[in-house]
Amino acid sequence: MPITPTDKIWMDGEFVDWADATVHVLTHTMHYGSGVFEGIRAYPTDRGVAVFRLRDHIERLFVSASVFLIDIPFSVDDVIEATRELVRVNGMDDGCYIRPLVYLGYGEMGLNPIPSPVNVSIACWPWGTYLGDDGVANGVSMKISSWRRHDPNAVPTAAKGTGMYVNSSLAKVEAIKAGYDEAILLAPDGNVSECTGENIFVVRDGKLLTPPSSDSGALEGITQKSVETIARDLGHEVHYQQLIRTDLYTADEAFLTGTAAEVVPIRAVDDRTVGAGKPGPITQQIQQTYFGAVRGEVDRYKDWLDYVE
Repeated sequence: MPITPTDKIWMDGEFVDWADATVHVLTHTMHYGSGVFEGIRAYPTDRGVAVFRLRDHIERLFVSASVFLIDIPFSVDDVIEATRELVRVNGMDDGCYIRPLVYLGYGEMGLNPIPSPVNVSIACWPWGTYLGDDGVANGVSMKISSWRRHDPNAVPTAAKGTGMYVNSSLAKVEAIKAGYDEAILLAPDGNVSECTGENIFVVRDGKLLTPPSSDSGALEGITQKSVETIARDLGHEVHYQQLIRTDLYTADEAFLTGTAAEVVPIRAVDDRTVGAGKPGPITQQIQQTYFGAVRGEVDRYKDWLDYVE
């Protein structure tokens, strides 16, 4: 989706003009993919714009950096406050997407990243529904990718690493070129892992099933955890268990979750209609509650919001 530029980007403690937020061509992360990032959303509420689960996202950013042995030269609170200020400076009252990035900068080359300088940037911009308004309303078509998800003992899938997303891009392009909206990747053992940038849920007999992240090579999702809480509060059981591809074909309902995508129903997988081929009642219930929660309309979830005031 095209990016609409905003006024400022935060880079290493300073706000710089959008057009000036550049890096050298020999930036280490550009060559070797050794960086970490987050995707965060802010939403309009009756108290002004609020960032959804900001601390959880920034803490996960630091955990990812730790896994990659990257020492971020700012504290969690520094990055949280910088994010709030960035949203304020850019006047994002209608909400926005936020992208913190920790990358290894210019000055060293080669496979040893340890001597490289560590840089941090945060950008934000208006960004609509990642999989489209029609997908949110009516569901998306999915393809089981021919590309497998990473083995967690080959690369650390518990971390949100920049270079690792080549795997997702390959699967995404394959799905789009084949006429589908999104791809589902299988783990090295053949069980269901996740989508290119989202976790996946199956609904069967009123219960929600989702693959265990550590076993399947999937990233533990913040939206996934939010949906788990919402589902339990609505009276539904949630289980983390291994799924195989036919579990998707035979599900009563299925949906995906992610910060960019939010909560999106799945209407078909590999040309097999899922359930009735339209958003099911449990998916709709969870989706409506989630969209209410991120906009401050559900009192029990207001502690998930970080108001930018």
